[in-house]
Amino acid sequence: MQEHMVSGKLVLENGDIFSGIAPAWQQNTTFGEVVFNTGMTGYEEALTDPSYSGQILTFTYPILGNYGVANGDNCESSKIHTQGIICQTVYDKPTHHDSTKTFLDWLKEQNIPIIIGIDTRALTKVLRNHGVINGALVFAAEQIPQTFPNSMEINWVERVSCKTPQTYGNGKYKIILVDCGAKLSILNNLLKFDVMVKVVPFDYDYTKEEYAGVFLSNGPGDPKLCVKTIEVLAKVLTQNKPVYGICLGSQLMALAIGADTYKLKFGHRGQNQPCIEIKTNKCYLTSQNHGYAVDKTTIPDTWEINFKHLNDNSVAGIQHKSKPFAAVQFHPEAAPGPHDTCYFFNEFIDAVKKGT
Repeated sequence: MQEHMVSGKLVLENGDIFSGIAPAWQQNTTFGEVVFNTGMTGYEEALTDPSYSGQILTFTYPILGNYGVANGDNCESSKIHTQGIICQTVYDKPTHHDSTKTFLDWLKEQNIPIIIGIDTRALTKVLRNHGVINGALVFAAEQIPQTFPNSMEINWVERVSCKTPQTYGNGKYKIILVDCGAKLSILNNLLKFDVMVKVVPFDYDYTKEEYAGVFLSNGPGDPKLCVKTIEVLAKVLTQNKPVYGICLGSQLMALAIGADTYKLKFGHRGQNQPCIEIKTNKCYLTSQNHGYAVDKTTIPDTWEINFKHLNDNSVAGIQHKSKPFAAVQFHPEAAPGPHDTCYFFNEFIDAVKKGT
């Protein structure tokens, strides 16, 4: 490895310490909620997903950087959003024709801390048994922290959402995309259709505007912090215009109809998450990235669960029994991950066309 390395530690709030090495350019202690991702590839897409804001991401697959970093082509936003990275091995001589820089050069450009040489399987067992936990990345001779801020108390959606409305495309159907930290792939999938997409901030009131449908994006953190988003959505759901959502959008929809959400023990993160569609009994491998879920016991009778997660039977999708409202906890746009459920966008557009 060409980078000059220094000693580094991952310190967990429960007292566990994992030792490794880190590039010498890293200086300051970094705090965040320590989580894990089970994907074997897709580190560019994962790290630029705004849903990871406030978190230190552990990659369970033992190799990062083997295919380098492309020139933004695989990114889901304009920057890396994780607080830090934990991994076992980093390759500094990538072999891929699209690679323009090494993984560590990419992190250095954006000043994102990383600790290498950690037994990530052992760490993942701790997180599975204990649950996600606050932690710190400590470098060189810095002192071990005694207190750990709870990064999930921050409204990360407010930080990653766009500040002003932005319009894309000039198609026939006007779609409102509520940006709670939307991945670029969601916008790109919508723009494949005959639509004009107006991307609006998470707290934007679009109820008095003309539109053919509303799409709720993914995003980071606790959905209950998005009070204004839920208030606006509750008004929209009294109408009959199509409303669809992804990931955080599913949780927001649940809260808007009076259901409840709760924090999962260690969440679902990776592109190998199995979900079953209730009506067809078909199983899909899905891409997921979330730490909260909908409480199935609180869903109103006018709604139904249409997907469930096969690992823990948590709610993976909800839909109204008669109105064009639906949301899934997984990512049909993938990026990374299988595209098996991309038909979700077709269903949304079909509902839009039917309602106009």
